[in-house]
Amino acid sequence: MARVRVEGFTLSLDGYGAGPNQDLGNPLGVGGTDLHQWLLPTRTFQQTLFGADGGTTGVDDDFAARGFDNVGAWILGRNMFGPIRGPWPDMEWKGWWGDNPPYHVPTFILTHHARPPIQMEGGTTFHFVTGGIHEALDRARDAANGMDVRIGGGPDTIRQYLGAALIDELHLAISPVLLGAGERLFEGIDMRALGYECVQFVATEKATHVVLRRQGN
Repeated sequence: MARVRVEGFTLSLDGYGAGPNQDLGNPLGVGGTDLHQWLLPTRTFQQTLFGADGGTTGVDDDFAARGFDNVGAWILGRNMFGPIRGPWPDMEWKGWWGDNPPYHVPTFILTHHARPPIQMEGGTTFHFVTGGIHEALDRARDAANGMDVRIGGGPDTIRQYLGAALIDELHLAISPVLLGAGERLFEGIDMRALGYECVQFVATEKATHVVLRRQGN
């Protein structure tokens, strides 16, 4: 059965999924890049983002790789597409990742401002959804054609889907980093009341990987 998943979302020890003051120079907020020390050197990241050979293997890479298994569509918040807020000032910005983004499947961007789809290299097409999280999920499920839908973030987008009890499983990587400020993932969310339980946890040098699954899924 197709699932709605969060994969590889990294949290600081003090619960932040992104640092403060996100902008073009700090897409993950100030200090946010430090969260991803477990991911950046992995073979999966190096191959997916840069097309490079090599990279580390082992537990961290295994968790990075599972995030792409059986994924037929993605959903992203506006901030995950770019630093621009409000109406689109122009149509030149096509995402953080250049001409060949790492998604390679239909990808749905939550926004309040309509924009035509953008077809990129490698199979990624960005679709801009103004009707909210349910419309985005319906469209992503149709596009995924029986495969899973991955919710890519940021924290506010994941919180919206959690609050609506629409996420079946989350893989979180807890990084040994303190950010002090930023965006909290679980602000106002009672995971226990929503029926989530921990089904797996594995510690590595740079992260503790935790898998949470909603009961009945």
